[in-house]
Amino acid sequence: MAKFYTGGCACGAIRYQTSSEPIFENHCQCRDCQRRSGTGHGSYLSFPRRDEVRIVGKASQWSVTADSGKEKVHAFCPTCGTPVYVIFAAMPESIAIHAASLDDPDQFSPQALTYSIRGNAWDTIDPSLQTFERLPPG
Repeated sequence: MAKFYTGGCACGAIRYQTSSEPIFENHCQCRDCQRRSGTGHGSYLSFPRRDEVRIVGKASQWSVTADSGKEKVHAFCPTCGTPVYVIFAAMPESIAIHAASLDDPDQFSPQALTYSIRGNAWDTIDPSLQTFERLPPG
């Protein structure tokens, strides 16, 4: 039986579903994730093929230049403002889903902390996670 990842925004206007398995699950402490989340980090499940994630509803998007120097596009609900997913210009076929947008957030199992160099002392992350000052080597 296939395992499904389902979720969406707070108001239900955007929903997603995939039976794909994430290739990377991480917390990110880059400044962009801090500003966008309003806290010390963002948490994500990255899937290799965006076309295998079924998204229903129309997201608003905005682009930023990430700490890596590459563009990333944040997608959020235009009604409730919930961040739902991120796409990356450097990897246009992939998609990262916000862990808190999952219907079952316990499906999120972080493997690493990225951009720890930007972390704040008050935002402590599980010390057993593999930690990278920036992005891990590809």
